[in-house]
Amino acid sequence: VAALQEEKNSLMSENEIMNDRLEQLDDSLDDPNTMVAKKYFHAQLQLEQLQEENFRLEAAKDDYRVHCEDLEKQLIELQHRNNELTSLAEESR
Repeated sequence: VAALQEEKNSLMSENEIMNDRLEQLDDSLDDPNTMVAKKYFHAQLQLEQLQEENFRLEAAKDDYRVHCEDLEKQLIELQHRNNELTSLAEESR
């Protein structure tokens, strides 16, 4: 029992030390002057910029897809018109 109580006390003290370290890390993220916080905020800013860029590129891709579909429709219409005119030209010859 004594050995288990000693192990329990040891684990409790280790747990307190870990909790203190965790609080220090949380505090360092809140302090904008620490290197960790600067890197974190820089990475967060980069992530936001990349998300905005991705959104912009997705919108542009959708616009190009619609434009491409319109051009394909025009191409089909022009091919039909060309076939009609070719048959009319052969007929008139």
